[in-house]
Amino acid sequence: MLEDFIHFVQKENLFQTDQKILVAVSGGIDSIVLSKLFSLAKFNFGIAHVNFSLRGEESLADEVFVKKFAKTLKVPYHTICFDTNAFAVQEKISTQMAARILRYQWFEEIRVKEGYDYIATGHHQLDSAETMLINLVRGSGIAGFHGIPVKSGHLIRPLSFASQEAIFDFVVSHKLAWREDSSNESTKYQRNFIRHEILPKFQELNPQFEQTLSSTSAKIKGIESWLQDELQAFKNESCTTDSAGNTCVKLPAISSKTTVLLTELLLSYHFNSASIEAILQADKVGAIFESPSHSLNIDRGQWIISLKSQADYKPIVISEEDEVITIGNQELHIFIEERTADWKAITDPNVACLDADTLDFPLEIRKVQEGDWFCPLGMNQKKLISDFLTDKKVPLAIKKNTQILLSKGSVAWILGQRIDNRNKVTDKTELVAVFELKSAAFDSNIKA
Repeated sequence: MLEDFIHFVQKENLFQTDQKILVAVSGGIDSIVLSKLFSLAKFNFGIAHVNFSLRGEESLADEVFVKKFAKTLKVPYHTICFDTNAFAVQEKISTQMAARILRYQWFEEIRVKEGYDYIATGHHQLDSAETMLINLVRGSGIAGFHGIPVKSGHLIRPLSFASQEAIFDFVVSHKLAWREDSSNESTKYQRNFIRHEILPKFQELNPQFEQTLSSTSAKIKGIESWLQDELQAFKNESCTTDSAGNTCVKLPAISSKTTVLLTELLLSYHFNSASIEAILQADKVGAIFESPSHSLNIDRGQWIISLKSQADYKPIVISEEDEVITIGNQELHIFIEERTADWKAITDPNVACLDADTLDFPLEIRKVQEGDWFCPLGMNQKKLISDFLTDKKVPLAIKKNTQILLSKGSVAWILGQRIDNRNKVTDKTELVAVFELKSAAFDSNIKA
């Protein structure tokens, strides 16, 4: 399979051997195989893993597994945690769509920041077949009917040549371990329903159904390639970027061709069919339309498309060098002090005094999520944070916006509430990490 992999990369001109690739790794079998192939081929790559916070401790275990795997391959490792459910609710989209938007925007951020040339995902033949059927049911632009493209902008799919059987054979021959996502068996998700219920029926009619779809996909790619060339020419002529980084689209005279091009353009910004129809018919200056990832403002003779911030759904990362972190309209002040014989803990709930040796930087701050637990100070047993806040009669509006401080994925402090017993200062503590939460305009006397 290694020879087939290298040959496919070269044949499709996915990247050059001296380029740097960011490999998206969930911990599942496909992305593990892809990473191993990159390693065996001696390509220059790093690994990126997203914790979507959808499966509690199972998600944390995936993150630990991928981190260890990256270490065995001796490659750079990047990770992030998103509050995916909150984003899905906010944008009124499915959890799967929310996860897709969040991960690809973050992958692109890392690609630019760390100097990677391409982002590689582990999609293979079966994934492409499933995508074609999903898009047939859902309705999409022409790009939806060739499955998952092998190369699209900075995204590449180097496993597109591989069948599921070939992937399993590779795992067995190289004795690779992987993480199985329990949600993959649930048919409540559209892709899983098609995988477990629909595809087997087609395969009964045609045992080579995956290959047949792959052949159909290749025929459609020619048409889609022509359309993409037309779209790129339209972008070059009609799209500019302003000083704020917004995309400004000069609107052409409406015709059947320009309608198709504008539709394809809007699909790339995650606008759905209903929104696209409304946008194309809109003539009111100042009208605003929203997709999960972008806002579109109707201006005189042009559209102004802005990228929406996903900052509310990302954790705040704290390094050992940080002294002040902004959290909304508050600041978290951080300092380390020696525990002397006369040292006394500060009892203010907005101040956490923790044993510095129990913390593993970088730390993270994020909103509390379903399934989060800690060991409240004075207790040696787990308690769900939701139950703890309920017992304290914390109002729902405050409860759902409560922030937590994490060290290696474990809760060290519920901000403004209570610390974890495992991080408390004891007689053996030498250095105390003090975290002080206060209004940005408040001048505390606790620490000069």
